[in-house]
Amino acid sequence: MGLAIALLTIGNELLSGDRQDTHTQRIANFLTPRGYRLQSSVSVPDDENLIAEALTYLGEKNHVVVVTGGLGGTSDDLTARAAAKAFRRRLSLNEEALSQVRDRLRSMGREPQAYHEKMALFPQKAGPLGNPAGVAPGFQIRWQETEFLFFPGVPAELEAMLLGALLPRLQTLHPGEPIEERRLQIFGLPESQVEQKLEGADLPSEVEVGFRVHHPFVAVKLTARGGDAMYQADLAEAEALKALGDRVYGRGDARLQQVVADLLLGHELTLALAESCTGGMIASQLTDIPGASAFLDRSGVVYANRAKRSWLGVPDDILRSPGAVSKECAQAMAVGIRRTAQTDLGLAVTGIAGPGGGTTRKPVGTVFLSLATPDGVRTKEYQFKGDREKVRAMSVATGLDWIRRYVLSRQCDL
Repeated sequence: MGLAIALLTIGNELLSGDRQDTHTQRIANFLTPRGYRLQSSVSVPDDENLIAEALTYLGEKNHVVVVTGGLGGTSDDLTARAAAKAFRRRLSLNEEALSQVRDRLRSMGREPQAYHEKMALFPQKAGPLGNPAGVAPGFQIRWQETEFLFFPGVPAELEAMLLGALLPRLQTLHPGEPIEERRLQIFGLPESQVEQKLEGADLPSEVEVGFRVHHPFVAVKLTARGGDAMYQADLAEAEALKALGDRVYGRGDARLQQVVADLLLGHELTLALAESCTGGMIASQLTDIPGASAFLDRSGVVYANRAKRSWLGVPDDILRSPGAVSKECAQAMAVGIRRTAQTDLGLAVTGIAGPGGGTTRKPVGTVFLSLATPDGVRTKEYQFKGDREKVRAMSVATGLDWIRRYVLSRQCDL
């Protein structure tokens, strides 16, 4: 059985919305690959009684409690005093901690002041933890059967102390359990369908399956623990890939635009873009990648009909009827940009992203994509759901995925 580890984050700003609490993610990301994991995370404001209550509550349910925030020298830094109350110990000046504070200040060219002594006021029997990135030291204390480790809330200071102070203590208490993770990045299936497909797959029962939606993508995390973790994780990944097929566009932290860029470069294909409703967003994502000029020849934001006509040669009769948002217009845009740029591929997108502009026949979310290739032209209508941001994000991702799928199959009938 592993260690039950909890996190307590302290600070008014974390609960007022003034600052995002990143500590849970930061500490979980630190612990997980080392064979440990958080069981729970609790946030409380700068209130002595609430901090003390949280310490008592978490101490009753966990082997280790990691605490961040409230160790400075100002009036709202109440963590040490709250710990003394929770553990029923007197608050006293820790000479070792005071020496650390003074030495740190002098190394920064600052002279210690009287108020700095507050940073060295700890509950009795607490041991100081050195802070290599800041002034205020942390401290550790054992109460009943639980280890409490207190760290500053400043992210850079916390980062510096995790490896030097937290990990050695955890390893003393319990060796980390072997752990292996596999991540799959998916586009084109909602979370519910991804889950259904994996439920029907022959995944090892010991492997944990987790989902994370970051619109318009779904990430699947497969986690295996124990002596055969690597084998179990590899087996689970193979079965998941079989179940999800080409909806998986990458592994690990792969980004769709990077996958597309690598494919275009690897197959020595060039691309030109004609964007209307996405306003250059596809080009922006691709040009975020260094060296994109090797495959991306040009991109035109052809928002107005005049631009579609003069830059891409879209005929007037198409722009009059069926109109700029139509299968015919998208196809003419794709063919036009490919012909003008003399590239291997031409991708076009036109649609109604909203919030206005929709009609009964063409509601908001109507988007047409077209890909012109040496093998022909493929054009399709979509009805994307959501607000303007979501419609455009789906349009961008779908366009990129079309390119990915075409390069992999070299078939225009995607």
